[in-house]
Amino acid sequence: MKKQFITCAVAAAMATTSSAAFAQTLDEVMERGFLQCGVTEGVPGFSFPDDNNNWTGLEVDFCRGMAAAIFDDPEAVRYTPLTSQVRFESLANGNIDVLSRTTTWTMSRDTDLGITFTGTMFYDGQGFMVREDAGVTSATELSGAAVCIESGTTTELNAADYFATQGMDLSNAVVFVNQDEVVQAYLDGRCDVFTTDSSALAAERSGFPDPEAHIILPEIISKEPLGPSVRSGDTQWFNIAKWTLFAMLNAEELGVTSENVDDMLGSENPAVRRLLGVEGDFGTPIGLSTDWGYRIIKHVGNYGELYAKHVGPETPINIPRGVNSLWTDGGVMYAPPIR
Repeated sequence: MKKQFITCAVAAAMATTSSAAFAQTLDEVMERGFLQCGVTEGVPGFSFPDDNNNWTGLEVDFCRGMAAAIFDDPEAVRYTPLTSQVRFESLANGNIDVLSRTTTWTMSRDTDLGITFTGTMFYDGQGFMVREDAGVTSATELSGAAVCIESGTTTELNAADYFATQGMDLSNAVVFVNQDEVVQAYLDGRCDVFTTDSSALAAERSGFPDPEAHIILPEIISKEPLGPSVRSGDTQWFNIAKWTLFAMLNAEELGVTSENVDDMLGSENPAVRRLLGVEGDFGTPIGLSTDWGYRIIKHVGNYGELYAKHVGPETPINIPRGVNSLWTDGGVMYAPPIR
């Protein structure tokens, strides 16, 4: 999610996997019988396996939604755990069909790698976590603190920018090569502060021995729009991925849930009827059946249901909807209409 550097090898791989080579992703997926989804190595709430390798999370459910739209079966997905370093290459060389792995949508990734982001699944931002007994209530009080940071990431640069603009001292920063080392150092008391994306802070905290002993400070110091991506050049596949997310958002806005979707088939609301395939044919143009939207909501749920189940306030991760609320509720989540 955070690594800045993109190797020349990845760029070269992207160049050789032109649009023509991957222009029929849907046909390949249907012939194979399942979707190959690239995920994290394990981030609670987003993509995380249990002891039986059953994956759950917000980003996992995006892939399950695509599988439901295509196969009418949300379980027709295989998951490939990917590190930050290999995720783009795996998408480029065809090892996965879609990347749904806490990846920040940036200009360079969107324009240099042959990758197309299909939307924002979660609006994130970099934050800070401290021990509650430290008595710190604001990031503006962190001057001179020992801050645990992962090296070679935008996290490191964001922190440097923030401390500089606030006139604060970051000379005691402690840098590690990966996130696991950062977390362990923080738990061992080698640092006063742990900084990364706020969602990752919350996810990591949920696995601490005493989560309540740690607080996430209110300041968010960067923009990290996290979303799925596909290879560029296959418009049909891009549209399937993009409208899977849009269907989830539209369903929440229209009050269509996994629980009431069958009753909503009888709705007189034209927008609901179009979403569920009762009125019009919005499936054929993207190579799917007319009830593709119904399948997604029936088998997986709307965006609000997924958020509440995986990362919402009633979960151990406990992230308020905030900016990820629908636009009708004061947030920025918004989907174009189906018509």
